Amino acid sequence: MTDYIAPLRDMQFILKELAGLDAVAGLPGCEEASEDLVSAVLEEAGKFAAGVLAPINWQGDVQGCRLNADGSVSTPDGWQEAYTKFAESGWIGLSLPVEYGGQGLPKLLSTAVWEMWFSTNMAFTMLPQLNVGQAEALQIAATDEQKATWLTKVVSGEWASTMNLTEPQAGSDLAATRCKAEPQADGSYRLSGQKIFISYGEHELTPNIVHLVLARLPDAPAGVKGLSLFIVPKYLLDTDGNPGEKNDVRCISIEHKMGIHGSPTCTMSYGDNGGAVGWLVGQPNRGLEVMFIMMNEARFGVGVQGVGLGERAYQYALAYARDRVQGRDAVTGESGKPIIHHPDVKRMLLSMRARVMAMRGLLYTAASWFDIAHHSTDKAAADKAKRYVDLLMPVAKGWCTEVGNDVCDDAIQVFGGMGFVEETGIAQFFRDARIITIYEGTTGIQGNDLVGRKILREKGETLRELITELRASVTELQADEALAGIGSGLADSVDALESATDWILANGKEHLADVLAGAVPFLYLLGTVVGGWQMGRAAQAARRRLAAGEGDAVYLNSLVDLARFYMATVAPQAQANARTVKDAGGALTAFAEVAF
Repeated sequence: MTDYIAPLRDMQFILKELAGLDAVAGLPGCEEASEDLVSAVLEEAGKFAAGVLAPINWQGDVQGCRLNADGSVSTPDGWQEAYTKFAESGWIGLSLPVEYGGQGLPKLLSTAVWEMWFSTNMAFTMLPQLNVGQAEALQIAATDEQKATWLTKVVSGEWASTMNLTEPQAGSDLAATRCKAEPQADGSYRLSGQKIFISYGEHELTPNIVHLVLARLPDAPAGVKGLSLFIVPKYLLDTDGNPGEKNDVRCISIEHKMGIHGSPTCTMSYGDNGGAVGWLVGQPNRGLEVMFIMMNEARFGVGVQGVGLGERAYQYALAYARDRVQGRDAVTGESGKPIIHHPDVKRMLLSMRARVMAMRGLLYTAASWFDIAHHSTDKAAADKAKRYVDLLMPVAKGWCTEVGNDVCDDAIQVFGGMGFVEETGIAQFFRDARIITIYEGTTGIQGNDLVGRKILREKGETLRELITELRASVTELQADEALAGIGSGLADSVDALESATDWILANGKEHLADVLAGAVPFLYLLGTVVGGWQMGRAAQAARRRLAAGEGDAVYLNSLVDLARFYMATVAPQAQANARTVKDAGGALTAFAEVAF
C-alpha cells in the first residue's frame, strides 16, 4: 500500500492563485482565514488523513459492515475510534456557523480539507459529510426550537445525520414518493413507509441518528409539490434532551455493494409499529425545497470525492510506475528502467495529474464563489457568484465524478495485471469511485439539469456571461508569447462551447428531445472548457511567480507544461463533444425502440 501524501503544494497554489483566498479572507465573517491559519489547518488535516483515516481504509473495504439479528449495524474495526477523534477535533463544523458550534471558516478552506478525507477513506467520510449537508438545511429551514434541539448536536458530530429520499418505486422520480405522515394532536407526526439506499441509516458510532425524511401529508397535492420534510430521530429525547425511547424506525437490510464497503447502505422501515414520530421542518408541502439545500451540498461534496479519489489513485500509480521495472526503453533499447520511462505510461500519469488539477481548480474556485455569494456586501458580486455556482453545480458533480472515474481507471491500467488484483489496493479506489457518478443524481440527471434548468430556462444568460470571461482569459494568455499556445487551445474550446450553446438555445423549444439527447455531452463539453480555463489561469499564475523570482522554478514550470499537455490532449475533446451535441440527437431520436 502506498502512503498518502497530502498534496499541500498544489492545494495552496490553487487556493491562493486561482480561488482568491486573500479576497475570500477579506469577506465579512471570513476574516480568520489568514494564510497562516489556512496553512496550519491544511497541515493538520493532512496528518489526520494520513495517520487516522488512511490506515483503516483497506480494513474497512475488506471487513465491510454487518447487519445483526437485532437490527443494529456494525461498522468496520477502527471506525468508532476514528469517528470519535474526527468529531472531537471539530472537523465537521469547520465551515459551519459559530452560533451552532462550528468554526465559521470559509467553504473554500473546508473544500480542500474534505478532499483529503475523501482521498484517504471515502466510505468513512460519507458519514460526517451527511452532517454538514443536514446542518446547512436545518440552519435555513428549522425553527429556533429545532435548531436548539438538533442542530448543535449535528454540527458537533455528537449525533449523526441521514438523508431519506429514495423509495423502491421512487428513485430519481420523487413524485412517486409514498411515505406518509399523519399529524398528531401534540404537533408531531407519525410516519410510515420505506426508504432505500440510505447511507449510514443505522450504525453504532453515535448515540443518536437524526433522519431527514421526505413524506406526504394526508391532504398533500400530487407530485413533488406535495412532499414535506420531517426530522425523525432514531431515539426520541427524554425531558433532559438525551436519547431515550427507541423510535419506530429500523434497518431491515443493508446492501452488498461493488464498493464503499465500509459505509452501510441501508433499507429503512418507518412505522412498522404504529408510526415513527417526527417533526415538520419548514413549510408543509415544501420539503423538497429544503431537501435540495442538503442535496446541493451533497452534490458538490460528491464532486470533491471525484478529485479526492483521483488524487489518491494518481499517487498509487505514480509510486508504482517509479518502482516497477519492466520492458526495454522504446528508443534506446535499454533495460532495467522503471515503467515511468515508457511514453504511454508517462502519458497516462500526466493525463491523470492534469485532470486532477483541472478538477481541483474548478471546485476550489466554485467554493470561493459560494463564499462570495454568502458573505459579500457587494450585491452585484454576490449575485454573480451565486449564478456561477448554480450554473456549474451540475458540472462540479457530473463532470468531476466522471473524470474521477476515468482517472481511477487509468491508474489500474498503469498497474497492468497487478491493478486487477486486490492485493495492490488500487482496485478499491476504482470500485469506490464508481458510485459517485450515480448517487445524488446521475450524470444524466446533471446533464438535464444543466441544459433544461440552467441554460434554456434563463436563455443562456449566465453561460454567455461566463463565455465572455473565458474570452478575456484567452486574450490574456495569447498576449504572453510563452502561453500563446495554451491560449489558442482554450480559444478553440470556447468556440466549441459557444457554438453548442447557440445550437441548444436555437433548438430547445422545437426539438427538445434532440437537445436533451446531447445533454451529457454538453456537460462534458462545459467541464472540459472550464477545466482548461483553470489550467490556463494556473499557467499564468506560475509565470507571474517565475517572473517575480518566487517559489520553486521546477514546480512552477511544470504547471505551465501541464497546462500545455491539457490543451494538447484533453481540450480537443470539447470539439468532439460539441459535434455530438449538435448531431447525435437527431440520430438518436430517429432510432426506433423496436429496433433495439
